[in-house]
Amino acid sequence: MIQHLTIPRGPIKLAADLHLPDDADSSTALRAVVLSTPGSSVKEQIGANYASRLAARGIAALVLDPAHQGQSEGEPRDLEDPYRRGEDISYAIDALTTTPGIDPQRIGVLGICAGGGYAVHTARTDHRIKAVGTVVPVNIGAAFRGFSPDGPAAALDALADARTQEARSRETTRVNWLPETLEDATAAGLTDTDTTQAVTYYRTERGGNEHSTNRRLLRGDSLLLGYDAFHLADRLMTQPLQIVLAGRVGNTGSYETGTQLWKMASNPVDLMVIDGAGHYEMYDEPAYVDAAVERLTDFYVDNM
Repeated sequence: MIQHLTIPRGPIKLAADLHLPDDADSSTALRAVVLSTPGSSVKEQIGANYASRLAARGIAALVLDPAHQGQSEGEPRDLEDPYRRGEDISYAIDALTTTPGIDPQRIGVLGICAGGGYAVHTARTDHRIKAVGTVVPVNIGAAFRGFSPDGPAAALDALADARTQEARSRETTRVNWLPETLEDATAAGLTDTDTTQAVTYYRTERGGNEHSTNRRLLRGDSLLLGYDAFHLADRLMTQPLQIVLAGRVGNTGSYETGTQLWKMASNPVDLMVIDGAGHYEMYDEPAYVDAAVERLTDFYVDNM
């Protein structure tokens, strides 16, 4: 059962789906989890795959489109602002605390890919979050710094020049998150398994969605380059932590990032590695997603 929600976020509104157990008893307040999804994705994609399964196991799950993306409001469009992504989670919790049938004292978060980093970053300072789950977590700031061939400082210099040109032309620049097709990926020399699986998921009928534009506002990249999802997490994120990793180590960095997070966390509860799975296969391959959600369900039931 899905309830479509509109969440106030200052002057704009966020579009969200609240997945509820079909047999929910209105007399019993439910545990709830806010889904923090990968960069470029919308609520009908990876987040829905996990939210629907959590709801089937008795946990309410809210998945939303980030501000500036999908069906949520916010200008300019296609902005990936890591700080606003974290704030989106807190606004979603605001909504859950006033939703009938939800226990405001038993709210957790589940972050996937870049959403894993956003979930950790938010949980540091929003202690209404009682438990933190992550699946193939990525620290998007570290990832973007690693993507910069001449180093992040040089990338910031180039972004500064680009923004000056935008101001003069009064036009904004957008770039692709991924190649649009497998042919485009091959032409760009991106033939590794992870890129191929990412394109196959996001840009085909397998996982594509009309509201997922595959476009990113270039000016936001300077924010990503300066962002550290795990800053002070070892001191401030005291909540129980569950990490689920893909056993096939690829080039997304999620295995290494998850291992780093496990070592620095002050309250690590469980680390699960799913043998044979790749990063993007954790988005929708039923056997892998089901295994992750079974473990996550136990974690949330035990810890909130």
